Amino acid sequence: MLLEETKHMWEEFISFMKEKCSQAEFQNWLAPIKVIKGDERGITLQVPNVFVGDYLLENYKKELASFIPTDSSKNPLVNFVIAEPVAPKKKEEVKPVIPQTILTPGYEPRQGVRLNKGYTFADFIEGPSNQFVKSAALGVATRPGQSYNPLFIHGGVGLGKTHLLHSIGHEIKKQHKKLRVQCITTEAFINDLVDNLRNKTVDKMKRFYRNLDILLVDDIQFLQSRLNFEEEFCNTFEALINDNKQIVITSDKPPSQLKLSERLIARMEWGLVANVGIPDLETRVAILQYKAEKKGIRIPNKVAFFIAEHIFNNVRQLEGAINRLGAYCGLMNMEVTQEIVEKTLSELFSFAPKKKVSVEKILQSVSSMYNVRVQDLKGNSRAKEIAFPRQVAMYLAKEMINDSLMKLASSFGGKTHSTLLHSWNKIKKQLESDETLKRQIQMTKQDIES
Repeated sequence: MLLEETKHMWEEFISFMKEKCSQAEFQNWLAPIKVIKGDERGITLQVPNVFVGDYLLENYKKELASFIPTDSSKNPLVNFVIAEPVAPKKKEEVKPVIPQTILTPGYEPRQGVRLNKGYTFADFIEGPSNQFVKSAALGVATRPGQSYNPLFIHGGVGLGKTHLLHSIGHEIKKQHKKLRVQCITTEAFINDLVDNLRNKTVDKMKRFYRNLDILLVDDIQFLQSRLNFEEEFCNTFEALINDNKQIVITSDKPPSQLKLSERLIARMEWGLVANVGIPDLETRVAILQYKAEKKGIRIPNKVAFFIAEHIFNNVRQLEGAINRLGAYCGLMNMEVTQEIVEKTLSELFSFAPKKKVSVEKILQSVSSMYNVRVQDLKGNSRAKEIAFPRQVAMYLAKEMINDSLMKLASSFGGKTHSTLLHSWNKIKKQLESDETLKRQIQMTKQDIES
């Protein structure tokens, strides 16, 4: 197989996928791949790291097999080579002498966060709602400052944002022992700054933070409405990014929905914005069984499904359920049954009442899923990255809200009922064959109903 022929096959695959997947997904997982060669053993692709290759085969295997040769089992004949790391700039060669001047003797941040030993990639249960963000986090931990910088992780309470943040810290400490890593909550950063302002040691704090190699920041939403602290954080952010140092930030909302300055929002959107969604039923069951096994608790599969069907808001509730169940059965010397679950966990079940669905809630969830602004979904832009999420939102509105088409359509910036009906028909038809869209719709519905 000639190289030109191989490149042509790959270009056809790329053209097809560009239309099929979102812009962010395409840029992060397909655009970095390059064709190296093609022969009787298949096609050889160069990928930036092993996770890109794994993601390609796990998510696009069927599509890939339609464009390149396959083996007798219909598996695509593809091989991967990892791209060589980018050579360091000359100015970086003088770094060994820097620690003598940049680390202030005796200075340690008062509010540093210790990495939780239980928050590692090995303990993170992967499912459709978090597969993308976990792969991105692994990429950052493997090649800090070179993959996605900054990495912005957002999602609801108890879905695993802090777990991923600490996992990145653990992995970097394991693979890159010489790098300086600081993990901190936004509240702790503010308290640290207040202490140093009071003690007139702000310069020491600045030197410490701005000469880190990795900065992991949890719950950036607490920086809202604190202009002075926001300015100092933004200055630190820019100093690190300009020196190719890795930053990872978590939040309960995407950058565009935070009440922060346009300057800081733009900085946080520079890299990759990834969402941690609500785990689906199967993933929740896997989390339950994994947590139970670690605590020596045996839960029958049928009972695990019963718990997962009734506790779905977040992973912390699932872990709380395991702790309560384990304590009760251990003290009473009883096996786990559905009757015992109903007796001991009924209070947790009451924490997830079904809420009335509104168009505004649908718009917020869709904007988070596709990383677009709510006002754009209500606007008239026909750009594909906005028009398609708008059609998804209209489809969900018709499916989940029992109102007239005219009333629903008017909530989308005054659209007509025929526009909404057209969008609903289009998405409904596409769902028959598009597995990616099915997962996105499922995750968005779970977020809306939570």
